[in-house]
Amino acid sequence: MNQTDLSKIFKSLGSVIGLIGLSLVLSFLTPAFLTVHNILNVLRQVSVISILAAGETFVILTGGIDLSVGSMLGLCGVMLAGALKITGSPLLAVLIGLLFGGIMGLTNGLLVSKGKLPPFCATLGMMAIARGLSFVYTQGRPISGFPQSFRVFGTGYLGPIPVPIIIALVVFIFAYYILSQTVFGRYVYSLGSNETATRMSGIKTDYYKTWVYLISGLLAGLAAVVFTARINSGHPAAGEGYELDAIAAVVIGGTSLSGGEGTIIGTFIGALIMGVIRNGLNLINVDPFWQQVVIGAVIIFAVLADQRTKQR
Repeated sequence: MNQTDLSKIFKSLGSVIGLIGLSLVLSFLTPAFLTVHNILNVLRQVSVISILAAGETFVILTGGIDLSVGSMLGLCGVMLAGALKITGSPLLAVLIGLLFGGIMGLTNGLLVSKGKLPPFCATLGMMAIARGLSFVYTQGRPISGFPQSFRVFGTGYLGPIPVPIIIALVVFIFAYYILSQTVFGRYVYSLGSNETATRMSGIKTDYYKTWVYLISGLLAGLAAVVFTARINSGHPAAGEGYELDAIAAVVIGGTSLSGGEGTIIGTFIGALIMGVIRNGLNLINVDPFWQQVVIGAVIIFAVLADQRTKQR
């Protein structure tokens, strides 16, 4: 086992230990925290961010970033809501959400790979476009009132387990398989480690770079399905700020912002840490504005820790 493998193990263990320690502290502060009901509630709350973060992990592993996932969620949400109100078909609504997410993700990928735009600029532009189109389509008014056959994606249960949790777990299982067991996954890591060397070895870097943004867009569309079904509304402002939470979950989970290092399991743990912090602060009645301060401090600490690790 080489030094790199040991570093990855210690990083993952650090996130797990942090999650366990945080949970123990909150269990002492409020007895309601470690109840089965509350744990399922935390998992359900983080399901949307987890799905977004899974897509963001692919992008960040290549050394890129996707700032548009929150706005894409909003646009996909209103478009699938509109389709559902017109046709009454949940299946068509889901497909519309995935289609719009895929189109926007593909556009991001082409702008970065073929247009040679910096990922920050390309996805920042898409963030503004998607949010603007959401308000143009709805005229600023939410679209609400969906059949139970659609709402099951956000509020249903499979046995005792909420459906959003199951969807998020399936996404992470597939993402884990792709990143750890396929050639595509190896190329994603290679792109982030050294894109020039990867290109010189004959790998079509533009092709794989386009695909990671397409995956991010598709998962934003899937997150829109879960989110819209849960709140029973397609709102043009939905997903506002979610891109920051998704990026935070990835970074807290140990994925390096410079690319080439990180795991999808770490991202899942990072999303759980974010959810536990928010839930715990709510249970002990911390002001929502101070909650943002705490989350921001956690993000800064995670990035500092990553930088220190790289320096060592």
